Amino acid sequence: MSETMSQEQLEAVMGLIINAGNAKSDAMEAIQAAKQGDFALAEEKLKAADQALVEAHHSQTGLLTDEASGNPMTITLLAVHSQDHLMTSITFNDMAKEVVDLYKRLGNE
Repeated sequence: MSETMSQEQLEAVMGLIINAGNAKSDAMEAIQAAKQGDFALAEEKLKAADQALVEAHHSQTGLLTDEASGNPMTITLLAVHSQDHLMTSITFNDMAKEVVDLYKRLGNE
């Protein structure tokens, strides 16, 4: 087994990090928009966050498919970081949806 990732694996890991980071940024922007009462922008940002997470999952699926096919990846700090980034972004996105919903409810009272 190689001590380093292949170029394809590195690209998938970087795709995870980039897209997960974009998702978290969009989710934060959704919260800020909702805080200002701009619910149309908040919804747009939540949709963008969801799309970024779909892209991140595509990268992750590629890595999982490779491993299931007998091509395991060397576990590096970068690979662990990418998974941590993805899981944190998923959780943050879920919470952002709840926060936006709360701002909507408060705005209607």
